[in-house]
Amino acid sequence: MRDYYEILGVERTVSEGDLKKSYRRLAMKYHPDRNPDDEEAEARFKECKEAYEILSDAQKRAAYDQFGHAGVQQGAAGGGAGAGFGDIFEDIFGDIFGGGRAGAGGQRAYRGSDLQYNLQLTLEEAVHGTEVEIRVPTMVICESCHGTGAESGSEPETCPTCHGAGQVRMQQGFFSVQQTCPNCHGNGKIISNPCKSCHGEGRVEEHKTLSVKVPAGVDNGDRIRLSGEGEAGVNNGPAGDLYVQIMVKPHDIFTRDGSNLQCEVPVSFTTAALGGELEVPTLDGKLKLKVPAETQTGKLFRMRGKGVKPVRGGMEGDLICRIVVETPVNLTKRQKELLQEFETSMKEGGHRHSPREHGWVDGVKSFFENLKF
Repeated sequence: MRDYYEILGVERTVSEGDLKKSYRRLAMKYHPDRNPDDEEAEARFKECKEAYEILSDAQKRAAYDQFGHAGVQQGAAGGGAGAGFGDIFEDIFGDIFGGGRAGAGGQRAYRGSDLQYNLQLTLEEAVHGTEVEIRVPTMVICESCHGTGAESGSEPETCPTCHGAGQVRMQQGFFSVQQTCPNCHGNGKIISNPCKSCHGEGRVEEHKTLSVKVPAGVDNGDRIRLSGEGEAGVNNGPAGDLYVQIMVKPHDIFTRDGSNLQCEVPVSFTTAALGGELEVPTLDGKLKLKVPAETQTGKLFRMRGKGVKPVRGGMEGDLICRIVVETPVNLTKRQKELLQEFETSMKEGGHRHSPREHGWVDGVKSFFENLKF
């Protein structure tokens, strides 16, 4: 089975807009109406449609990117079963030619717009999962006219210009061009007595409250799709979808790297030199961390299974603690004297207590000795 991205001639990083443009171009090229009795063109058209149906859906695309055809096998379009070519053509090219499906009162119906809501979460909420209520401004079906746009007791009338087709044919020399009807704007109907609540739109703006279940393990950039919770369609067309975009707030202690969590652990000079035991925070509570003697800044300690369990499955990550040896500040006179005595004792006896420092000094000395002027 061919790769879906290859079928549509796009890269894996393609944007939604460019994906749609490529599909439109190929669907126009191979559409059966343009290639009558051409079985190869019909097969290519079905192939393109299947690829677009998968890649245009955020969840299906993610599954396909991770698992290939096996990840979307049950949800694949199967070559367009259950939809006629006329319906497909209207869905894809409706906004170009002014098409759509018949809706309320025989008017042309159009799918509502998709919406996006940016949801900010704490790291704890993203890792453990949560359920939140969001309030979204959207367009909903007008209750007064039930989406027809006509005042109660009246109905939309058939457009006298296009006779309900929503399109008119213009003759230009030898060519005949079909375009959106200028009188009804593609609806096929004229509303003489518009609804007072929606002013003939069939939709009104409202705020609606939705409950969103956030699965454990989500990260920045993940999207949750709420099917049918976008804007209501025009003339009782199908509603769009709502995409909840996850945005995780910066944390005071932890940073996230995939399924792992990272944090810096400040350690006193004495503890780093002599060793000791510290309390380290995790998202599930506190743990003891044994710091061995002579620990240096940058030393990493890994706490298995104390990271994040990925939202798409897999092993739980780790918590990685990076030691940072802290230089004491605000010293008293006596403390400074003790440090001077300590420094003097470190130089006695010829012992190298700071191997990295001595190694660096030796390297610098060798560099200047070998330097040619």
